[in-house]
Amino acid sequence: MSDVGEPRDDARRTTRPSARYVLLLGSMTTLPAISTDMYLPSLPDVARDLHTTATAAQLTITAMLVGGALGQLVIGPLSDRFGRRRPAMVGIALHVLTSLLCAIAPSIVPMIAARSLQGFFNAAATVSAMAVIRDRFVGADASQLLSRLMLVIGVSPLFAPSIGGLIAGQAGWRAVFLALALAGVALWVLLWRRMPETLPVERRREGGLRSALAGYRTLVRDRHFVALAVLPGLGMVILMSYVVGSPFVLREGFGLSANQFGLLFAFNGIALVGGAQINAALVRRVAPVRILRVALPISLMLTASLFAVVHLLPHELVPLLVVLWLLMGTINFVPPNASALALSRHGEIAGTAAAVIGSLQAGVAGVVSPLVGVLGGTRSRWGP
Repeated sequence: MSDVGEPRDDARRTTRPSARYVLLLGSMTTLPAISTDMYLPSLPDVARDLHTTATAAQLTITAMLVGGALGQLVIGPLSDRFGRRRPAMVGIALHVLTSLLCAIAPSIVPMIAARSLQGFFNAAATVSAMAVIRDRFVGADASQLLSRLMLVIGVSPLFAPSIGGLIAGQAGWRAVFLALALAGVALWVLLWRRMPETLPVERRREGGLRSALAGYRTLVRDRHFVALAVLPGLGMVILMSYVVGSPFVLREGFGLSANQFGLLFAFNGIALVGGAQINAALVRRVAPVRILRVALPISLMLTASLFAVVHLLPHELVPLLVVLWLLMGTINFVPPNASALALSRHGEIAGTAAAVIGSLQAGVAGVVSPLVGVLGGTRSRWGP
């Protein structure tokens, strides 16, 4: 993989991103995370209110991930054909609609369906933001910007569960989706007023399905791209396994309150944000591929340590939280660098490339995360 770090075109950074620009792109990429994190404290309440099981309630998270994976594969080529701005604004508008559908879902099956559609349309914001980054930045510059975005994205686990728990506590879990609809309206207005089009007409790809399939065929044949594109998905498996399982393990297993759970979630959010910011500073001095070669073995070691703690000390909360915090701190050394390196190889189809990275990230996690509910054991396994 000696050539992994080299871009295939002559694109260079056009300008240093302002804080307002980072905030704009961060708001787009964090929409799926907010849609997940605000809803997390309500999972047990959803299971009780809709008369279903914890595993079925967790499927509402999985459905959103799978919908997001499919959405990125569809919307990515569209952004290469129609530009970045239009697909993002249409997708966010439909996010508002699906949020309202979730708020009135009468049972778990319509809820799962609405969440899958919500994930599909949320993907428009994410894939467009990633493509915008590639339109303007490559290599270490792109990796640094992606890491800075983690500061914005990291606000989601810091505050969203607490806000969602507060809303659900005062008005019920359905009100959480009304809040998500309002957030979508605010983001749509922000994009309408502030987001410029970064893909000129002369650089857009013509053609329909055949052109899209040709782009995907080019990407799949690039083994270095595929290897890099898979890495963010593997990191997301760890993160989403924690996200999906933590409400039941920490709240029902260890008996933590919604506020205590929110504080612990925020504490781990600090680790996520801190790791990303360290990476943003480090990538200016160390090549992204070299950071990957160190971060991946460390993440693997910490994952194995977490597995050992869970099985050897299943009733001890502190060791679990310590290892989990360290693992959360290492996760964000991988996706920004792997994504930037992968995108740098195919700037001419940046939207399609971003779609593959994003769909793998959401899809792999979506396939694996249901196993948390299936293999997580009974409630009696956790806690004192």
